[in-house]
Amino acid sequence: MKSNKIIPGVVLMLIGVAFLLRNYGYLNFHFWNLFYLWPIVIVVIGINLIFANNRSTWATLLKLGVIVVGFGLLLFGNFSKHHPFGTRYSYHFDDDDDDDDDDDEDYSEGRKITKIEGAAVFNEMYSDSVKVADLNISGGATTYKLSDTTNQLFNANTQEYFGNYQLTTDKKDSLYVLNFKMRDNKGHFDWDDDHKKSNLATFKLNVNPVWNINVATGATDLDFDLSQFKVRSLDLAGGAGAFKIKFGQPLATTNVDISTGASDVDINIPVTAACRITKGTAFSSNNFEGFTKVSDGAYETPGFANATNKMYIKIKGGMSSFSVKRY
Repeated sequence: MKSNKIIPGVVLMLIGVAFLLRNYGYLNFHFWNLFYLWPIVIVVIGINLIFANNRSTWATLLKLGVIVVGFGLLLFGNFSKHHPFGTRYSYHFDDDDDDDDDDDEDYSEGRKITKIEGAAVFNEMYSDSVKVADLNISGGATTYKLSDTTNQLFNANTQEYFGNYQLTTDKKDSLYVLNFKMRDNKGHFDWDDDHKKSNLATFKLNVNPVWNINVATGATDLDFDLSQFKVRSLDLAGGAGAFKIKFGQPLATTNVDISTGASDVDINIPVTAACRITKGTAFSSNNFEGFTKVSDGAYETPGFANATNKMYIKIKGGMSSFSVKRY
């Protein structure tokens, strides 16, 4: 085998192994490594240029060694303590009730800020006049959960390690708009092993209105059980994370639009629901149980064309895993 083909092959192999290790939970990648260790790419390119015309065994082994060591540092190293950006935030829980000045220290030399863990409750009263409700959620580095019902229109309980949330509302006749978003989320975060904490927001919704849910997040874990609610639309735009969504029976038309980065997306729909999936994904794996491929990038459940109520799922993303199952 020619040595000029070995290097690209090894790089592709290492990338594939890295994704396999991540998917099976054996690899916990520190994203700050990309920012701190990017000069490794220059070193690898330089070594390959210097020995471009050298076909000897030792030169090939040297190039392979540099690539393997570089990948090892990127994938298994933890250099978050040395990331190249200015401000670092660490978040600690303080059990004491004392107003100790040390709890809010701002070190101008180390540029380190300590924020105390907080919590908040958000409520919005329900009225029979509310027929349709829009819920707009924005903010990353958070775990979002929704499964329970409430006699109010909306309820949220949050646990905050950085920034905080705010709820604003706007009522237009029978339409109620709720905007739940993170604010005061400034600076960069310390992703060291001792500080792997994300905010948590747990939602409860009223079952009576028809819901339109829009979620815009970054790195997020989301677990929504919407089987008890009347969902007309769900629009999810997320970055890296894990997204788990369970639907109940569709309305006359239920639209689901999901766009993600490197994520795991797990969708569950009733076995009796008529559903059509349209996908536009690159370098992604797909698992659509109980669906029949009807055209390039399109899948349908049996009897979809003649169904009265239909669900339309559109998915697109980068290196993600998409699964749609029927329960």
